[in-house]
Amino acid sequence: MLTVIGETLIDEVVRPGLEPVPHVGGSPMNVAVGLARLGHPVQFLGRYGKDAYGDMVAGHLRDNGVLVPVAPDSLPTSVARAVLDADGAAVYEFDLDWELPAVASGADGKPNFMLAATSLLHVGSIATMLAPGADHVFGAVVAAHPSATISYDPNARPTIITDVDYAREQAEKFVRLSDVVKASDEDLQWLYPGVDPKESARKWLALGGAEGPAVVVVTQGGGGPWAVCAAGEAACPVPATTVVDTVGAGDSFMAALLSALVDRELDGAQRRDALRAITREQLADVIHFAARAAAITVSRAGANPPSRAELQKG
Repeated sequence: MLTVIGETLIDEVVRPGLEPVPHVGGSPMNVAVGLARLGHPVQFLGRYGKDAYGDMVAGHLRDNGVLVPVAPDSLPTSVARAVLDADGAAVYEFDLDWELPAVASGADGKPNFMLAATSLLHVGSIATMLAPGADHVFGAVVAAHPSATISYDPNARPTIITDVDYAREQAEKFVRLSDVVKASDEDLQWLYPGVDPKESARKWLALGGAEGPAVVVVTQGGGGPWAVCAAGEAACPVPATTVVDTVGAGDSFMAALLSALVDRELDGAQRRDALRAITREQLADVIHFAARAAAITVSRAGANPPSRAELQKG
């Protein structure tokens, strides 16, 4: 079982004189759907309310084969609202509630029962930054680390988490306990102004020593992904595609990156040494697979990650 912990929300697009158009969103939720479409058993642990939007969230996850063991709570489902003016310019409004006590570990420090059987735990985005839920997520990572591969994507949201010093501290806290880290060059440029994103990634690889990352990947939009591991560096070009929009591209990349590592039986804490021994050639193959998934996603509207069958056609 693979597990994703994080936020899910409703993206509302509000145009003058029209009813809001809602879409299920949230970076971690997109990763869970991406993993399920690639054929992996996956559960999503996040919060949503007992309301119509919460029903949309739960329905979307279940329709994609994602297990949803956490029941809705009494708070409203979180909303990210883009209010467009007559010229199409957007003003963003957020109504976010983020807490997840359901993932707390037991008094003995052992993982919550929902995490006990997981071989890989992915976390990231708002869920690792916004209090009080960020502390719940970090506690789950600490508890799961002895048995599971940990992956992390900061997916920075400067309009929501505006304190870059706090965001940097939070990111580094999660990086130290992660085996696989993916960040965009924009994430790293915001967290470390004036520093080459690749240099920041190299420094992240060294964080945590023997407990820190085995692989750090930097996505660079049209520049293609770049990655670093103990054996060296790897890169690949962006596959040729027609871009409709880039919504969800990073999440599709993240899901396919993890899928490729699981396919190579590199998940689970007992395989941590094998993951650390990944070769440059293997790493290049992994990021190429992830880049192909992202290319399919950008070729169609919205956060719509590919299935394994679609990837095998390429």
